[in-house]
Amino acid sequence: LNYVTERMVASDANDNLQGTERLTPRRVMHVITGLDTGGAETMLANLVIAQADAPHPPMVVSLLPGGTQAQRIRDAGVEMWDLNMSRGRPAPRAVRRLATLIKENRPRFIQGWMYHADLMALAGLFLSGRRKKTWLLWGVRCSDMDVRRYRRSLKWLMRLCAMLSSLPDAVVANSHAGRRLHRSLGYHPRNFLVVPNGIDTDRFRPDSEARKQVRAELGLSDGDFAVGTTARVDPMKDYSNLLAALGRTSNVHGVIAGRGTQDLPDQKNLIRLGERDDIPRLLNGLDAFVSPSAFGEGFSNSLTEAMATGLPVIATDVGDSALIVRDCGLMVPPSDSDALANAIEQLRDDPDRRLHLGREARERIDTEFGIAQAILAFEVLYTEGAEVT
Repeated sequence: LNYVTERMVASDANDNLQGTERLTPRRVMHVITGLDTGGAETMLANLVIAQADAPHPPMVVSLLPGGTQAQRIRDAGVEMWDLNMSRGRPAPRAVRRLATLIKENRPRFIQGWMYHADLMALAGLFLSGRRKKTWLLWGVRCSDMDVRRYRRSLKWLMRLCAMLSSLPDAVVANSHAGRRLHRSLGYHPRNFLVVPNGIDTDRFRPDSEARKQVRAELGLSDGDFAVGTTARVDPMKDYSNLLAALGRTSNVHGVIAGRGTQDLPDQKNLIRLGERDDIPRLLNGLDAFVSPSAFGEGFSNSLTEAMATGLPVIATDVGDSALIVRDCGLMVPPSDSDALANAIEQLRDDPDRRLHLGREARERIDTEFGIAQAILAFEVLYTEGAEVT
């Protein structure tokens, strides 16, 4: 899978972060809706933290205040502001504040992350008077969303973004599935590119000592088989599918972590942890990882984090999951709890296969989807944008 898009220049993946030094550093302002733990939020945090010591480090503007990823970004010394917006409320003052930040900091590039932030970045840039001097990129992160499961405003928001999609200089998706979906929704940008998420493989890695500690904390013996997932409770994550599958298995312990998981129905051998801030450590306590999503995934962070940790994975065939996993795990249809239960039991009964798949998964993420590759892809994109404008 060649994720570096048509306008990008291919680069040796083994160059790691040194590869970006050959490119002209550019001042980038990232604008995101909020910084609670989620796929886009985590990816942005990973990206800017890795660039915190660059000659021209990035800046971050969040529409909403607070969030777990905001603290990570601040702790890394990255410049950051929030516009103190509230969900569901228009805020002309926030647009003016963003325009002022753009005027004062004069970024060469503005990168939007998700629909609300894309629109705010567009409005703030026009109001700042720097539209001809700053290259604007929008970011789309989901694929086949079932908008019927969310507020009606999401449908209208997506339509509005589609109508205005020719105004930014480029739109960047994190998956091929996401690009296909948004084209079908009417997106017609000047350039529509794909840059995958990047995983910090130093942060997410196998750790035998962490495994011992986590399993002791969870009350699991070395011989217990534990499978789990890390995701917020949301219709797209389809926890009902996973819980149904676990209920069809025997001698399997389920471990679920993420915002809202503490409130899911209890059942035998299910450990509900709620939101955690030690996911890299927690993953090491598992024997296998499940991504049970029903729809909407573009490039799944939780899936690739588990692979980087050296876990064999089972994923539903949504978004780009099959392209990411390839032969490093098992694929099942979405919303098919029988197929998911069967896959879980296959891995339960074959420790040698688990070990092999986990090693292959780690190597795949380290080689193709590390944070260095994502940084390089964005730097190439920004450099080409500078040449275009």
